[in-house]
Amino acid sequence: MFKAIITSLIILIVSSGNAQNDAKADVKKTIETFFEGFHKGDTILMKSVMMDKILMQTAFKNKEGKDILVTDQPGKLIKAIGSRPSDQKWDERITSYSIQVDGNMANAWTEYEFWFNNKFSHCGVNSFQLFNDGGIWKIIYLMDTRRRSSCKSSKSGN
Repeated sequence: MFKAIITSLIILIVSSGNAQNDAKADVKKTIETFFEGFHKGDTILMKSVMMDKILMQTAFKNKEGKDILVTDQPGKLIKAIGSRPSDQKWDERITSYSIQVDGNMANAWTEYEFWFNNKFSHCGVNSFQLFNDGGIWKIIYLMDTRRRSSCKSSKSGN
């Protein structure tokens, strides 16, 4: 009887670990889909992983060194992506992921470098909050930081 209980506990622990890994992979795929749309200029693909009432914010320091927090409407980003000139290449390169999941809520912290027409522009961190909406992970909140210094980038254009 004791062996059966131990075996059941081990199976339960392994199963829940696998489910957690699957959820993290699904969250990562959602973020990858968002950036696939971002890079291609495909706003329909981007919106497929965003909730309708997503909150979007950016934190940075202005030229005077003052901390600034800007809240934008998601439509502003969608419009910018959809109307981006064809001669502009926006390349946001995710350099690391840290993902936590609890039930139907997830957080993803992604460091990034942003390249404009193959030239380094800035770096920072994205903080994504996601909700599992009927089995589909959707971004409900996105905040990013932006800075031009203290970046890990080699600035080589690779």
